[in-house]
Amino acid sequence: MTTTVIIIIFVAIFATTLHDARGATMEPCLESMKTASLPDLPYAYDALEPAISEEIMRLHHQKHHQTYVTQYNKALNSLRSAMADGDHSSVVKLQSLIKFNGGGHVNHAIFWKNLAPVHEGGGKPPHDPLASAIDAHFGSLEGLIQKMNAEGAAVQGSGWVWFGLDRELKRLVVETTANQDPLVTKGSHLLPLIGIDVWEHAYYPQYKNARAEYLKNIWTVINWKYAADVFEKHTRDLDIN
Repeated sequence: MTTTVIIIIFVAIFATTLHDARGATMEPCLESMKTASLPDLPYAYDALEPAISEEIMRLHHQKHHQTYVTQYNKALNSLRSAMADGDHSSVVKLQSLIKFNGGGHVNHAIFWKNLAPVHEGGGKPPHDPLASAIDAHFGSLEGLIQKMNAEGAAVQGSGWVWFGLDRELKRLVVETTANQDPLVTKGSHLLPLIGIDVWEHAYYPQYKNARAEYLKNIWTVINWKYAADVFEKHTRDLDIN
């Protein structure tokens, strides 16, 4: 899904450039793409309190994420029409809408999985091999958390802070992205393990402008098991340590 969001515009550009779209079949990967849908949360809206309030979770999931899904699907439909009409200008213009709203959907789909109620393991430290890799690259779990908090607090405006795996360099990394850019926009070799939303809509109703306090508290409901499982799945053949 993430890769498709990033490359779909290039598929469209090449398809309309190389063929007369009015007389050719639409690019198969675009034609066969299913519309996005809002995923159900794997926990109740109030399950992450007191770290994240029920009010924020409802607004964040039902309003903000739903808007990204709706606008992404709308942009994809417009792209299909533009390709069918051979409308090159519209194909190019739709790039930013697809990237922003598609990225918003991809990022939030990861974000919900990155969280878990305390009684379901939220905040419980990761197990090996991720735990040992964190110690090797950041000194300790606390060292990683401090780096994530500092990087997240320093994001200007809106964006995300990521803990990920660089599959080329075979190491763990902390990165930030602006707006709704997924981590993959910085390189297809980067795999997100944990993404933290630092848009104001993720915390303002509860924390006001205290982003640092939000970042401090969110670790009590981070789903390290999810991150550890993704890490283990993608490093079976890599020497990360």
